[in-house]
Amino acid sequence: MASQEERQAKEQVGGVQADAPREAQKAKDYKTDKAYALKWHGQDVRWMLSLFGTAIGAGVLFLPIDAGGAGIIGIVLMLLVAYPLAYFAHRAMCRFVLSARNPDDDITDVVEQHFGFGFGMVFTIIYFVEVLVILLMYSVSITNTAQSFIVNQLHMPAPPRWLLSLILVGVLILIMTCGTRAVTRVMSWLTWPVIAVLVIFALYLIPRWNPSMLTSIPRSASGSLDFGTLALNLWLLVPVIVLTFDHSAIVSSFSVNVRKRYGKYSDDKIGKILKVGEPMMVTVVLFFVLSSDLALTPGDLAKAKAQNVSILSYLANMLNTPAISWIASITAFVCIFKAFLGHYLGVEEGLGGIIRKVTHAKGVVVERKKLNVVVNVLMFVACWLVAWANPSAIGMIETMAGPLIAFVLLLLPMYGVHKVPALKKYSHRISNVFIVVVGVVAVSAIFYNIVELF
Repeated sequence: MASQEERQAKEQVGGVQADAPREAQKAKDYKTDKAYALKWHGQDVRWMLSLFGTAIGAGVLFLPIDAGGAGIIGIVLMLLVAYPLAYFAHRAMCRFVLSARNPDDDITDVVEQHFGFGFGMVFTIIYFVEVLVILLMYSVSITNTAQSFIVNQLHMPAPPRWLLSLILVGVLILIMTCGTRAVTRVMSWLTWPVIAVLVIFALYLIPRWNPSMLTSIPRSASGSLDFGTLALNLWLLVPVIVLTFDHSAIVSSFSVNVRKRYGKYSDDKIGKILKVGEPMMVTVVLFFVLSSDLALTPGDLAKAKAQNVSILSYLANMLNTPAISWIASITAFVCIFKAFLGHYLGVEEGLGGIIRKVTHAKGVVVERKKLNVVVNVLMFVACWLVAWANPSAIGMIETMAGPLIAFVLLLLPMYGVHKVPALKKYSHRISNVFIVVVGVVAVSAIFYNIVELF
């Protein structure tokens, strides 16, 4: 007679064998049964939260400073463009990635397929630089947030910046070596607490609201409206709005994953996920930004910009409640932490694409593991050195990150819509005009930085 242990072992083996056909049937149903494919599955929720988590990072923590700096007109502009920008732009980029010939092709491969090797290489370099600038900005922001927390909340002397940035960047890169699945899981776990804290924090600030921001506009020495300053502030605000609601760095990985899983229903599945995730993201971000701006004065926002810290770090130092100050600082750290992880996927894709294209042109095939090691080492060194140098985070957003994102997220998919036969059916839509206008304004801001150099 078999022992209890033997019976349990047989049951476990039988369970594994029984699970295999069920998993195979699920994989088949995803691609053949539309009703089943469009149901909510666990992986869909994780991707939705990962998209949300990638967007909620330094952008949302710096947007109150820039939007409030432009006065009430800047806040109104943000309210008008936030949702259509977030939904229509990412929808178009997902469709562009879905137009690939092969299921495993990412956005760098798609550009090369549609527009040739030369254009593909140029785009891959721009895509890499765009996400790299954001990653470098996050490296600066997370170092400043940690340093501010150590000094203002822990009341300890600031550690050497080179050492603090070395440890923080090293830990982040180490987490990235665990793989895409592990990263998306970590981001989805962290997203719900961050959403809750941002909403609670916005509610907590309501009693502190004051009317100063409602009447704030740039003024000349005579006290009248300064049109030149207002126009400049609004111009540079557009790239910050684009960054705040951007999760393009993870869109390619997201689209490839959905395409491999759902086949011909990929476009419908992506649309369903975005229709749930984008309104949630925009609502949380706008509520938090509005509440933060209404609780401060234009002078406070100018101080926050000068200190090169996020709005949460500034509020943490300004509020007299220790518990709230701790929560604000920790939330700022977590927001930047998970946004760094999401954007690192884009950096891996961009730099890996450049290396693959160069080596492939020379007839050399680089192993994926070796490629990942090279990317991780290069990114560690770059992020650490920039975090140590501590350039202006908002300056990087206004003049580099935002404009480059606008090119990749807004203008390239619109160009594809009018040039790629598979995307022609999405042309001649009002939303396309909106995306192009916002994209041109945001990209043009990069010329401000060039003029400033001279």
